Amino acid sequence: MKLPTTFENLIEEANQLGLYKKLIIQLNKDFLLANLDLDFHEEVLPSSLKLILHEAVYKLIQEKFTEYLNLLYIIDVPEKEVKALNGDDLLELSEAVSFLILKREWQKVWFKNNFN
Repeated sequence: MKLPTTFENLIEEANQLGLYKKLIIQLNKDFLLANLDLDFHEEVLPSSLKLILHEAVYKLIQEKFTEYLNLLYIIDVPEKEVKALNGDDLLELSEAVSFLILKREWQKVWFKNNFN
């Protein structure tokens, strides 16, 4: 599996394979497991998904850091990828982490689809 390198590539691949809705379901499932009150509608537009997720991650980093770390653990975002990000600009950091979250969720959905 070759992972997408941009948000747009990820969404395009998910749509081509008919897995966008499953990506949203997986995201909702993991946010629920992390006890975070964020529930995406299955028909959410990709632009809205990106914006809402980015805003949620930004707020978690700023206001609820422990919950943020728990979310990353539950989703299983690779620690070395998070540590490799530049933390100087919180806005850029939260956007990059949002993409890492989506990328990991996409891996889960892709593998379930191809190996179940």
